[in-house]
Amino acid sequence: MKDYQAPGDLLKDKVILVTGAGAGIGQAAARAYAAHDATVVLLGRTVRKLEETYDASVEAGHPEPAIYPMNLENASWDDYLQLAQIIEEQMGRLDGILNNAGFLGSLTPLEHYDLELWSRVMQINLHAPYLLTRACLPLLKKADRASVIFTSSDVGRSGEAYWGAYAISNAGVENLMQIFADEMETNTNIRFNTIDPGSVRTHMRTRAFPGEDPNTVPAPEEIMPLYLYAMGDDSHEISGQSLSAQ
Repeated sequence: MKDYQAPGDLLKDKVILVTGAGAGIGQAAARAYAAHDATVVLLGRTVRKLEETYDASVEAGHPEPAIYPMNLENASWDDYLQLAQIIEEQMGRLDGILNNAGFLGSLTPLEHYDLELWSRVMQINLHAPYLLTRACLPLLKKADRASVIFTSSDVGRSGEAYWGAYAISNAGVENLMQIFADEMETNTNIRFNTIDPGSVRTHMRTRAFPGEDPNTVPAPEEIMPLYLYAMGDDSHEISGQSLSAQ
């Protein structure tokens, strides 16, 4: 799907929620969705970074996004319900979610993994996308065609030594996606897929591979064709799939 050419109005009149929208892949996706006529809800922990994404879209003449600060590490179920309520009241609809926010944790053998850090990784990478998606399901069910994308990784699909909680949380996300897709297949118009972005020039990648030359891996903007395809109606028959951007 690297060669997918998204029409300019691919996401016209759609409202898309993007988590981790202040930097990296989340920022690139939010800007790409806005560039294809979506109204994007920018969710993230740091207001300053969300404002940078907001400003870039507005300056480019794209639909004005909405900023929604939220720390996924300590968000409660009530926080997610409130988010869904505010989106319904202010936007009137929700057509898609990109669950992009993630936390690396540490590259450590399982027998030595810090237990508090383990819980933080699981909370951000697995519990948060489940709770957010579940809270927004009533809104998504009202859409003609809705898309939910979960972010995964190659180590979430095949475990490797030292990737610990990050890999295991991503494996959980793969299973979460498959169950949602199976349960929603017959009675909703919501599709669920995962995307493994591959090696991308992000802060997380730098932390995982500090010795790597960042210029040897693609920038987030270069992998957006799949993110557009999976969110837009051209993929309306694709659900329950583990997709790869590279």
